[in-house]
Amino acid sequence: MRHISAYILLAITLMSGTGLMAQSDFSMATHWNNRAYYNPAFITRTDYLFLYTNVRRQWMGIKGAPEVLNIQASQYFQSMRSALGLSLVIDKIGITRTYNPMVTYAFRLAKKDAWTLSMGLSAGIFSRSVNGSLFEAEDAQDPSLFYYNMKTVHPDVNAGIEFQNIHFIYGISSTHLFSMGRSDSLIMNTNHRYAYAIYKNDNPQLFTYTLGAQIINNNKHTILEGNLSVRIKHKPRLMEGTLLRGPQEILDFGLTCRSSRQMTFNFGMMFTSYIRIGYSYDQSLFSAYSLNQTHEIMLEYRIPARSSSPTVKCGDKEYWYH
Repeated sequence: MRHISAYILLAITLMSGTGLMAQSDFSMATHWNNRAYYNPAFITRTDYLFLYTNVRRQWMGIKGAPEVLNIQASQYFQSMRSALGLSLVIDKIGITRTYNPMVTYAFRLAKKDAWTLSMGLSAGIFSRSVNGSLFEAEDAQDPSLFYYNMKTVHPDVNAGIEFQNIHFIYGISSTHLFSMGRSDSLIMNTNHRYAYAIYKNDNPQLFTYTLGAQIINNNKHTILEGNLSVRIKHKPRLMEGTLLRGPQEILDFGLTCRSSRQMTFNFGMMFTSYIRIGYSYDQSLFSAYSLNQTHEIMLEYRIPARSSSPTVKCGDKEYWYH
C-alpha cells in the first residue's frame, strides 16, 4: 500500500529521526537565545520586559512540512524575586495542528558577585486537532485511513531549574509532564527531558563567545547538540564627556550541530540597544532532504522595566546574566 499524502512521508521521517509528536520541542534552532519554551526557569532575566517571537518553516518545497510559531513575553519583579511570563506555541505538521498556551512563574535566588539559581514552572493546555479530510490515498477504501476530524485538549506542565555563575550555565528541565511514562500517539504530546551546560566568556571588550552542549531525551530518542556562538560589540566610549558607556552588542554568529544529522547556521543583529533580529538556516545531512531548506526568523524586544532593580553584578560585569 502506498499513500501519496506528504504527511505520511513526514511522519515516517520524523519518527525515525527527531520525534513526530514534539516537533516544536526538537526543532527550534534559536533556543540558544531563548530557552524559556523548554525551561521556564530561564525567564528570570532582570531589568527588562522581554518580548520574543520566532517563526520556523521546515523543509521548504515539501507539502505538509512543519511550521512553528513561538510567542513569549516575560518580566522579572525584584520585590518578589520572581518572574512572570506568557507563551504560545502553534505547530502545524501535515494534517495536524497544535496550540500550546502557557503561563510561567519562576523564582530566583542570587548571591551578589557569585551566582544565581532559578526555578520555574509553566502550566497551560495542549490542544491538537487532526483533519482527516486532508488525507490523499490511491485506495480511498483503505481501512487503515480515517477521513474525519479529531480534537483533543489536555492540561500541560513544564518545569526546570537553571544555575548561573560568572562563566557557566547549567540547566535541567522536563516538558509535558502529564505525558511522562506514556507511549506516543497521534493525539498525545510527548514528555521530553533536557540537560545542558554552557560556558560563556564575557571578558574581551570587542566580542564574547559561548560554548554549549545539550542532551534531549524522550521515550524513543536521544539527541545530542553542540553550539558555538560569538557576539561582536562596539568598543567602550565616553558619553557626555565623563560617563563611560560599556561595550554595545552589534552582531551574533553561531553554529549548531546535532546527532540527528543536522547543522544550523545562526546570524543576529542588534538594530538598537533593545531590538534584536535573528535568522537561522538548517541544513539536513539526510540526502532525501538536503535540497529542502529550513529557515527560522526570530525577533526580541527588550523594554527597560522600572520594577526591576539594577542588575546583579559579578565583579564589574553589569550584564553578565544570560
